[in-house]
This record gives sequence, structure tokens and C-alpha cells, in this order.
Amino acid sequence: MDREIYDTLFPSGGDKGDMTEKIICAGFGGQGIITLGKVIAWAGMCAGKKVTCIPKYGAEMRGGTAHCMVIISDEPISSPLVDIACTAIVMNLPSLIKFERRVEKGGVLFINSSLVQKPIEREDIQVIKIPATEIGGKLGNQQVANMVMLGAYIRHKNIIDINNAFFALERILLRAEVLHINKQAIEKGWRYYGEGEVCS
Repeated sequence: MDREIYDTLFPSGGDKGDMTEKIICAGFGGQGIITLGKVIAWAGMCAGKKVTCIPKYGAEMRGGTAHCMVIISDEPISSPLVDIACTAIVMNLPSLIKFERRVEKGGVLFINSSLVQKPIEREDIQVIKIPATEIGGKLGNQQVANMVMLGAYIRHKNIIDINNAFFALERILLRAEVLHINKQAIEKGWRYYGEGEVCS
């Protein structure tokens, strides 16, 4: 469905008590996109929300554009598919090209600015730039860039709690050393969003 048609049929806003957050996480295979989606979904469940999470598997896992669709809602979810997202988290340039147009008017686009320098064409969304790969590298592992982005997302959207994200990680990542650095990455992203010049 065309984004402008969707915005007309299903305008954002409405009753603030009936929250529904539709998220697309996207990047290339090896960036932990599926793990990012799982953690968001688990954290939503910990908060007592209804959630769905659909990963996109296939050839993308070998280096193409992988993505995951997550919905967090106060109400039962009729379909787990996300055509138009409230929020998109994109980790590389091909993901930006593919999913920028699928963010709703007034929505939020998180960009891994370490790998994406392309100017954003749209002016009707909020863009948040986080140098996630760089921050992950400073922690000793660029692969935790996904969790850096999660930390920024948590602080900006205030839909899931950081402690619930930690709890989710403990259920998904079983190795103690891997768990520790991923928690650090979430904290770094959370702090960077609060301290840096990230919005445009």
C-alpha cells in the first residue's frame, strides 16, 4: 500500500491509551537484526503488552538486506505484518533505500550513521542518527551496534523499559561474556541519545 494512501486511511494519533507501535528493523546479515527484533518483542512482553515478531530469513542472511517486523500494542494484534511502520531502525544503506518510504508520516527513522551518510529525502519524519558501529567498536565488538541502536530507541520512544530489555537479553543470549557487552551497548546507546546531537 502506498504510504500517502495509508496515512489517509489510518492517520496516526488517536486515543493515547491505545498504544500500538509498529517497528521495522533492517540491516545486512550478521548485524543482529533478528536478535534486535526478538529483544524488543521480549521487552514488550515483560511490560505486559501484546507483541508479534516476524523475522525475514532467506538469502538476506548471507549479506543482503535482512529485516524483522515487530508490533507492540495495548490491544490484540490482528496482523503481525508491518506495511507502514511507526519506527524504522536501519543499520546500512540498502536498508535505508528500501525502508525509508515505509515510515509513516510523523514517524521516526533511526539510522546507523557510521555506515549511512546518504541525505534523507523525506521531511515529514523525524530522523535520529546514532554512530552505532563506531560505538560498538569502542566497546570492543562492532557486532553490538544493534544493541546500541536499541538503547537509543528505548530512550527516545519510552515504550519499553531498559531493565526489561536486559531481562530479555538474559533469555536470548546464554553466554555471560556476550551478555555483558550487549548490556553495555544498550547503556551506551541510551546515554548517547541523551547526550549527543542526534536529531535532524
